[in-house]
Amino acid sequence: MPMAADDIAELIRAGIPDAVVEITDLAGDGDHYAARVTAASFKGLPRVRQHQAVYAALGGRMGGVLHALQLTTAVPQETQQ
Repeated sequence: MPMAADDIAELIRAGIPDAVVEITDLAGDGDHYAARVTAASFKGLPRVRQHQAVYAALGGRMGGVLHALQLTTAVPQETQQ
């Protein structure tokens, strides 16, 4: 049974509390998603470490109940005054 987008976002937020998570169902089948995860805690981390943090938050569900996830990570833009 596929995971719901809300469940994916909730798991990521639980593992990365400062994350802003946007989930898109790419195929309309509840099985292929894109996630954009923005978190200040990613600052200074290489992209691979950012992605590893998201996968860790998903608790091993990738490749199982969560079939496919296109992942984009980012650090929030700082506002300049």
